[in-house]
Amino acid sequence: MAAPEDHIGITGVGVYIPEGRMNAEEIAERTEGEWETWAVKEKLGIKEKVVPGENDGTQAMGAAAARRAIDRAEVDPAEIDVVLGIGEEWKEYPLTTSSIYISHVVGADNAWAIDVQQRCGTTVAALKLAEDLMLNNEEYNKVLIAGGYRNIDLVDYSDPEMSMMYNLAAGGGALLVEKNCGRNVLEGSHLISDGSMARDVGVEIGGVAEPVTAENVDDAFYLRMFDVEHMKSRLEEVSIDNWLYCIDQAFDKADRKVEDMDYLAVLHFKPSMHEFLLEQLDLNPDQTTYLEEYGHMGQIDQILSLKLGLESGKIKPGSVVSMISAGIGYAWAANVIKWGG
Repeated sequence: MAAPEDHIGITGVGVYIPEGRMNAEEIAERTEGEWETWAVKEKLGIKEKVVPGENDGTQAMGAAAARRAIDRAEVDPAEIDVVLGIGEEWKEYPLTTSSIYISHVVGADNAWAIDVQQRCGTTVAALKLAEDLMLNNEEYNKVLIAGGYRNIDLVDYSDPEMSMMYNLAAGGGALLVEKNCGRNVLEGSHLISDGSMARDVGVEIGGVAEPVTAENVDDAFYLRMFDVEHMKSRLEEVSIDNWLYCIDQAFDKADRKVEDMDYLAVLHFKPSMHEFLLEQLDLNPDQTTYLEEYGHMGQIDQILSLKLGLESGKIKPGSVVSMISAGIGYAWAANVIKWGG
């Protein structure tokens, strides 16, 4: 299939991975007996995960990844028109705009910048936004998507209700996308959200509703499950169906069949769900990358999986790639990318 007359494509992929690691045994120890090492490995799917170093701030990691994406695209950063920040809200300084910081650090001085946020769904959403920006505005030809993630800092391993987030890690990712570049074309996207879970998970203490006080400071800034039963029951009811629906819709918009998929760039989650999803899509493990040696870097996972897929040869010229994501709140998304020229 030839690239459409008007399209966007990925010309640069950048990933920054800190050197630190936390292995399954260390995670088990932090749960104070709730989880054993074998269960962390087999049930949560974590052999080890990436932990940030002293200078690995959220914005700094996003900037490091952005530099790499720009270098691989062989683009003058002064030519970038827009910077979409996909980094998390847990960052060096609250209420600073990550995309503006990144644009300055990498020399994208002619770009305007804005942060977008959909938790772990942000990368797929940002690619859709980049497409709409460029195809509906003649003056926009290059968009940088970049951000960092270190919500690992917000994990309380002594809280058994939060075991689904024991995999949170740290890293940075970036994509340089260009209009009518003729390669690595974004062919279709579909996103949905479910507001009934908007406040089922979050940081309970540290905001306007529950400010930090001398009495609660030891419990502040941790991720908590606000409504455990609703969250679990609702996810069991809709999550896989919503993902499959997004995938179906994205492939339909791309004028392709789901059976055309060659590689699935998916976030890290427990092995049983990962294997079930592959079964539903009739994919084998060689058509994806399970991030058991990295953990879950939120919205960076799709970019990391794309990079690993390219390096391993799982993604080749002509491969049909689908990025899928899910973000607490709750949101699901999928896209279709035809890799190569």
